[in-house]
Amino acid sequence: MLDFDLGPGFAAASRAGSPGGDLRQALLLRLREQGFALLQPGQLGELCGCSPADFAPALPLWDELPADPYLKDGGRYRRRRHGSFVHELGDDPRGVRQVAHRAHYQPLTYNALHGGLVRWLEPLDARLGAMPWWEALLGSLGTLFAQLRPQPRWYVEAHQFRIDTAEGIGRPTPEGAHRDGVDFVAVLLAQRRGIRGGESRVFELQGARGVRFTLDQPWSALLMDDTRVIHETTPILPEIEAGGGCRDTLVLTWRAGGFLDPPRAEA
Repeated sequence: MLDFDLGPGFAAASRAGSPGGDLRQALLLRLREQGFALLQPGQLGELCGCSPADFAPALPLWDELPADPYLKDGGRYRRRRHGSFVHELGDDPRGVRQVAHRAHYQPLTYNALHGGLVRWLEPLDARLGAMPWWEALLGSLGTLFAQLRPQPRWYVEAHQFRIDTAEGIGRPTPEGAHRDGVDFVAVLLAQRRGIRGGESRVFELQGARGVRFTLDQPWSALLMDDTRVIHETTPILPEIEAGGGCRDTLVLTWRAGGFLDPPRAEA
């Protein structure tokens, strides 16, 4: 039996072995046991059939992100784009298609700060979706999650974020510890430059246990069952006083049954 390092665990739920040394089976075991797992870049590449180096051409797209106009705390530290996809889980495990641009919405139940807002964010750059690894990433992770919770299709949202320290502090999760109101979440670190902080924290939804760690390797990924854990990321500060820095992430969510949409007005 070969053990895989899939990050810290909740006490006894930290083993990651699987018969035959199969990464996918080890990952499924960890997600079933504790509801989250941490993948290093090489593991993410193995799971998706690509190399960590394949992701590098996407990095310049984070330099072109527009400002997020919806921050209710008055900050100007977040830039982002948003896109929506449907993954049909049929004979083609990578049957992922982008849908027409739509608003991002979360009810107050899941986001105490920005819940209830209909947020029309700028769409993802078409160059991101054209990257050779894009469909493989969404398709492979969606297929993995369907092994845990079988579904005919997933409704996937992609959020490209940059949090910067231009004004001294940046808040990756200004809403605090939260759920996203979906089935599964993946947080991929694209890069972090000139910052300190940005610690990831994951807690049991039903229980008192929690873990803390820092995503510091480009294209490492935190996978979470959003029905079982809550999560947050601590603020970031410049590594050097008066210096600038940033934390770039790609956040993907999978939801069964449809996208989270605002309630329809009654006729």
